[in-house]
Amino acid sequence: MTRIHLSEVGPRDGLQSIKRVMPLDAKKAWIAAEAAAGVREIEVGSFVPASLLPQMADTAELVAFARMIRGLSVAVLVPNLKGAERAIAAGAQKMSIPFSMSETHSLKNVRKSHAEMVEEIRAIAELVAAQPAESRPHFEVGLSTAFGCTMEGSVSEDTVVRLAAASIAAGAVEVGLSDTTGYANPAQVKRLVRKVKAEIGANKLNTLHLHNTRGLGLANALAGLEEGITTLDASLAGLGGCPFAPGASGNIVTEDLVFMLQAMGYETGIDLEKLLEVRRILAEALPGEPLYGFTPDAGLPLGFNDGVRT
Repeated sequence: MTRIHLSEVGPRDGLQSIKRVMPLDAKKAWIAAEAAAGVREIEVGSFVPASLLPQMADTAELVAFARMIRGLSVAVLVPNLKGAERAIAAGAQKMSIPFSMSETHSLKNVRKSHAEMVEEIRAIAELVAAQPAESRPHFEVGLSTAFGCTMEGSVSEDTVVRLAAASIAAGAVEVGLSDTTGYANPAQVKRLVRKVKAEIGANKLNTLHLHNTRGLGLANALAGLEEGITTLDASLAGLGGCPFAPGASGNIVTEDLVFMLQAMGYETGIDLEKLLEVRRILAEALPGEPLYGFTPDAGLPLGFNDGVRT
């Protein structure tokens, strides 16, 4: 079956969602342990001002550390051109900029209209293109609030398709769809993936970033797989929680996603037993922080082939 690429976003999306700052050594141990378990891409942080997100202040150090791990693709989030400049200077191999499909959300969060965001994407794409080919980072635009917004409610699918095309025209290598607020349902995921792929080309939409706010995270992931999605974001232990549904996981739980994929016969290259051990690092570094996941709690079924499937 198809090989599915898993991108671990916990060190960025998970840690930015909690008040405590995880010690740098613990972050390094987490990244190294996941890489040793077979995870091939980790979003290690975000190049936002430390005054806004002190949890991300050590991102440049983490990039340098993670670059020393053989076979690991080191990803970061950048909010703007300045962040992209910092990411390139640090040596990030992949950068993603969030582009909110809700203009209300975009104006409130980054103080930019849709037209201004397209120009920001263009400026970053030009910066990336000016880098030597051997060190040029992969530049992706994450279409956030693509399935709904807590400020606007429903987001027009036609708007998402139009802005996806505008992002590609501005120079992004690909786009991803993000269910930032946990509004998505499987039928909606399938429909929007089809529409965006039809507009920009199947090879320019490979990634879904899904949340489990209302319990549909894995169902939405499966819907994406059925439409040809090959990369899924997830967070170890669903770290970060969810402000919209107390007690519910925000991000898809990495351990549960890997279990589902391997149980269905998909190739992941991840050793699930080793992956399940990594959450001990989180428990020790962030005592009392809620850690989610059905697979870690229930354990693997008797006879389950939990080795690496290549």
